Amino acid sequence: MDIEPVDRAAPISASIGSGGAAIGGLLLTFDREYAPTIARREEYDADAFERLIGLADRAGKALGEYLMEIASGTNFDLLAYRIALRTMLDYTSPGYIFHPIEIDDGRVAIIAIGSGFEGSGDPRIVSRRQEFAMDRLLSLEESVRVEIPGFDRAGQIGYYAECILGGLHGLEVADLAPRFDPDAALLRELAAHLGPIAVGERDRFIEATSIEAVRYGERFPFLSPRTSSLTAILELARVV
Repeated sequence: MDIEPVDRAAPISASIGSGGAAIGGLLLTFDREYAPTIARREEYDADAFERLIGLADRAGKALGEYLMEIASGTNFDLLAYRIALRTMLDYTSPGYIFHPIEIDDGRVAIIAIGSGFEGSGDPRIVSRRQEFAMDRLLSLEESVRVEIPGFDRAGQIGYYAECILGGLHGLEVADLAPRFDPDAALLRELAAHLGPIAVGERDRFIEATSIEAVRYGERFPFLSPRTSSLTAILELARVV
């Protein structure tokens, strides 16, 4: 996720609920045993993540609260925060780095953010964003034009389709689904990937998150209006 704060001198924050000019997201709670798996998913060394959790444990704090203290000590400057983590752990990632996010109900969550465009925290470790000049969220058209050796075009389009699946749960994904040309070949490729993976998405989500169907219905009432472009993609993919 390419998340940047509106105010660079304030923590990244989130609000429980929906509506307003915000990025839609899910807040999930995982058991401790899944830490290595989560780290690997974010291209973050699993041992380093375990060490970070251990430091939080020894400080008697939840991981989010521990990271928030570090962020506060750097005046919430993202690069300074990443440098601080690198110093503590003797490690940083070119992929994603865990940051604290302040929630308006008093909790502090963690979020994996793309290693900074301005630096990963270690001048020897070039972030993916810096390596491929990704200073902002790329559109689908832009992402398939990135000149990466051995670039997996189908994989990138498939990944984009998976991100758009959030729209099926009522999340706002307008930043990922701007106004596509309905006749564009790329849109048809996207729809071809989206159609099959959308089948059974709700059931898979309920199983993966261990949420009860009734609670899912309460939390995801599909109230978020779909953009015309998202609707067009879903129709082309024959997703209802």
